[in-house]
Amino acid sequence: MRHWMLVLWCAVFAFSAWAQRGPNVVIILTDDQGYNDLGCYGSPDIKTPRIDKLASEGMRFTDFYASAQVCSPSRAGLLTGCYPQRVGLGRIPAERTKHPFEHVFYSRSKYGLNTNEVTIAQILKTKGYATGCIGKWHLGDATEFLPTHRGFDEYYGMPYSNDSKPDCIIRGDKVIEQHTDQDTLVERYTDEATKFIRAHKDGPFFLYFAHNAPHTPLHISKKFQGKSDRGLYGDVVQAIDWSVGQVLDTLSDLKLENDTLVIFTSDNGPWLIRGENGGIATPLRSGKGTTYEGGMRVPCIMRWPGHIPAGSVCHEIAVNFDFAPTIAGLAGAQMPTDRIIDGTDILALMEAKADAKSPHEEFFYFADGRLMAVRSGKWKLRFPSKLEDEYHYTKFEQPDAPIPQALYNLSNDPGEQKNLAADHPDIVERLTKLAQAAREDLGDENTGTKGKNVRPLGVSSHPPEN
Repeated sequence: MRHWMLVLWCAVFAFSAWAQRGPNVVIILTDDQGYNDLGCYGSPDIKTPRIDKLASEGMRFTDFYASAQVCSPSRAGLLTGCYPQRVGLGRIPAERTKHPFEHVFYSRSKYGLNTNEVTIAQILKTKGYATGCIGKWHLGDATEFLPTHRGFDEYYGMPYSNDSKPDCIIRGDKVIEQHTDQDTLVERYTDEATKFIRAHKDGPFFLYFAHNAPHTPLHISKKFQGKSDRGLYGDVVQAIDWSVGQVLDTLSDLKLENDTLVIFTSDNGPWLIRGENGGIATPLRSGKGTTYEGGMRVPCIMRWPGHIPAGSVCHEIAVNFDFAPTIAGLAGAQMPTDRIIDGTDILALMEAKADAKSPHEEFFYFADGRLMAVRSGKWKLRFPSKLEDEYHYTKFEQPDAPIPQALYNLSNDPGEQKNLAADHPDIVERLTKLAQAAREDLGDENTGTKGKNVRPLGVSSHPPEN
């Protein structure tokens, strides 16, 4: 009898320890992948069987947003749980041109995500997680801004976009390869990712796996060339699908599937001006660089067997800055309490609770320090802007006249074609008030409003040498 009581006690203790430990977490982030560039999101000519299976085994989000329309600010939002505007990435001071600001960080910049900002990796370290970052970083390449100084135990990857020069690979905080062979990058990143999982199989671990692909210029090894029905871009996405499969197979081999939350998403919409080398956001309007839906609404899939119902679909608003508070909650950790955090724990949405609703009464679309739009429920109000305000990333959104104020019903008009502002003045008034509160909180270059609760951008005391 005592023997069985001991066994039962040990089992209860083990379960309790696991519950306190939290799941392993793998975030797979792609670069410039459009809403329509996966089979499970409707792509007719790109085959993504492993990602589609991930969706069939978990949850697919239809109204999920990147926190920005371009790379660096979106990644800052994902890792800190905040609007990029709040953590100083509204406008990045220009270093390369006479233009007053940059949209993203470039190589050898003195700027980066402020070291006072707390990343989800730092939070998970307090709960004993092994933390690894593989792939594109893009939050500053001065030493103090690199992943191994921001809560990650390990880093292997390119510190910025694949079109930045000089291009290099960093391990830890040291350059190990100049003039990177990008044709093999997907495979090399994947090898590093699976090695990290195997090395930390006893967990808990957090892997942030951020591909440079399918950002242009497109690169791919010969084994994936000519495999898709959508040219080189489709080949690259199908290579990413293979990579996802390798990660999932590794989790399966190690019997870690039930213990691991896997998230797949993109940092922003497709780069339409690249034509056939860019992605597609159908049925959404426009793409990367804009605050139309195609620029910021992105694919998001989550799988955690036993917690996220298989084959489920979530139509509620969620944002990549929700990852940090949600993952922190699963690990039994706390987000910082000495500052404003914009993200919210969305576990109830993930578990498909019957009464689960989006925690966001409103979502604000910022671009380069400007408040461009606000969404509340099915309604989206866009504010007037000039031609240059939508950033020259897409040749399909360059009107000759300033864009007027517009109200869209996204439930039946995700392409943002029918302006209903004149029909619903009450909704326009309500959303305008929400926007004004956001301007006072986060600032707005369009109106010259300085936000009360914006924290500073990081500036390195020892920037990389030119």
